[in-house]
Formats: sequence, C-alpha cells, structure tokens
Amino acid sequence: MKGIRQLAEHLDISIGTISRALNGKPDVNEETRKRVLAAAEQLGYVANQSGRSLRQGTTNVIGLMIQSSKETVENSDNFFLTVTGGLQSVFSRHNLDLIMLPCPHDEDPYEYLKRMVARRIVDALILSETQRVDKRFDLLAKAKIPFAALGRSLSGVQHPWADLDFDSVANSAVDRLVARGHRRIAISVPTSDINLGFVFAEGYRHALERHGIPYDPALIIRAKSSEQGGYQVADELLRLEDRPTAVILIYELMAIGLYRRVMEAGIIPGRDIAVVGFREAPRAKFLQPALTCFRTSLHDLGVELAEILLSSMPAYNHLYPDTNRQRTWSLELVPGESDAFYLPSSK
Repeated sequence: MKGIRQLAEHLDISIGTISRALNGKPDVNEETRKRVLAAAEQLGYVANQSGRSLRQGTTNVIGLMIQSSKETVENSDNFFLTVTGGLQSVFSRHNLDLIMLPCPHDEDPYEYLKRMVARRIVDALILSETQRVDKRFDLLAKAKIPFAALGRSLSGVQHPWADLDFDSVANSAVDRLVARGHRRIAISVPTSDINLGFVFAEGYRHALERHGIPYDPALIIRAKSSEQGGYQVADELLRLEDRPTAVILIYELMAIGLYRRVMEAGIIPGRDIAVVGFREAPRAKFLQPALTCFRTSLHDLGVELAEILLSSMPAYNHLYPDTNRQRTWSLELVPGESDAFYLPSSK
C-alpha cells in the first residue's frame, strides 16, 4: 500500500485527518495519531514527497556544488568526504537532505549553476572553490536562493561563508621557517583563479615583509592541487639557479609528489630542504621524514557551514540567531621533521 487514500480507507478516517496526523498537527488527538502512525508503518505507507514539495514550494534538499575533475576523483583524501558528514549531521536535525552537484571540469561553473537554478531541485546551495570574482553569487542573489560559500570572494561581500584560514597558515609557516634561518622560501599556489590561492599568496607576501625579506616572484610556483602538482613544484624549484631552502605547499597531497622528485635528485627533505605541508592527510602521514603541517576538524567545519547556511534561510534562521555568518576556520600546527634543520641566519 502506498497512497494516503488507501490508508484512510483502511482506518475509516478522513484523508484530512490522516494528513494532519502524519504531519504532527496539534488538532489531532494522541490516540488517533498513534493509530495512524502504526497503520502507516504496518501497511508500508510512503508519502508522495514530490506532490508535497509542489504544494509547499520546497524540496527539503540542500545542494553542495563541487568541481568534478581528475584530481577530485584520484585524491581519496578529498576533504569533502569529511565536510559533508558535518553538513548532514546538522541538516538531518531538520529532515533536510544533502545532495552533491558535481560540475564537470569542462563546463563553466556559472552555466552549470544556471541549469540547476532553472530546475529548482534544491532549496538552498553551498558553493565551493570560490573564485576571486565569482558570478555565481549574483546569480543566486537574483534568483533569491539562499546560499553559503566554502570560501571567500570579492563578489557579494555580504554573502555567508566559512573558510580555512589560509592567511594564518602562510604567516605561521613563514615565521617558523625564518626562525630556522631560512630566507629563500618558496610556496605553491593553484593554477586556477580560486580565491584561496590569492589569500595564501597575500599572507605569504605580508609575512616576508614583516621579516624584511624581499619578495621574489620566481618562488611562487603554480601547480595543480595533486601529487603530480607536488612533483611539478619540486621539478621547477630544482631548475632555479638560486634554489630556495624551504617550500610551503598549498595542498596536503602535494608533499607526496614533492618528496619523490627531490629524492630523485638526491635531496632529502628535512636535511637539504625544509618542507611545510598544508593540511594533515591520511595518505601523507606515512611520509618520512614526518611532514610538518596543519590540523583542523573538517567535520566541525561542515557543522559550522551548515549552521551558517540555515541562519540565512527564513524557515530556520530563528533557530540560529547568534550564528556568525562569516567565519574564518583556524588550523593548528603539527610539528614534524620535514623542516627540522636550521640554517645560519643571514641577518
């Protein structure tokens, strides 16, 4: 049995009473409610969610838009797997479902989102991989679809977001390396216009300025956020006439590729070059020497992002009245041996 009409006939109760009992309305007495719920379970009643959504004008679904690429598929340490657990732990409190919206790597994210908006398949959206200037924010604002971003952008300065503290990571890493005598410090940044790369590079430049170290654009290496990208970073650094003595990586798994390339050249991390990774990752934790990197709770980041989104949705904002809608998420330094050696200070 599937329909509410059959359930009403079975109990000899009106369809209206059945509907109010199933939806927890207060004008149905408790005995009737129990009868309805017990019969629905016994007879396998399944609510017509499509019809209900059309009547209510909602889907009870939240979309998480990500970029689908070769790196996304190959990198099993993809942090979205953990972030989504945090997101869903909040959404499930409100009987909301989370779906992934993977934008193909060869499609314009703006055009992909236009299609999703036109289909009205979700009530709200979470955007990831935010660009320096991101047209998607204006699109959602005009469509009056609530959204939050995993990352900042110069577009829509008032939009809700949660973002890892890339600026603090860059500053902490430079401070640590300078304290060990390093002054030629390289960093990796993404090849795309994703905003986190700009934030990371700006933090790096400010840290150098604080220490009176000249900025050298040759030490900014653009590479894909993957193991192969780490291999490329090391290869480019090895070609420099005045090689850096230290490198800071923007993505956790890049360290695996970088270790391989420098070791091919007979250079040992932690002895001949200092390496600081970005985030602690399961596959990178077996590197020798142990990687100096940063740690954070991605599950808790997902929880925070979900609450930020709900605080901007009229149906739920009264439940999250004190939520900070723009949050920078901190990371904790995890010391390893990859940057263990000291150089004589040139100051």
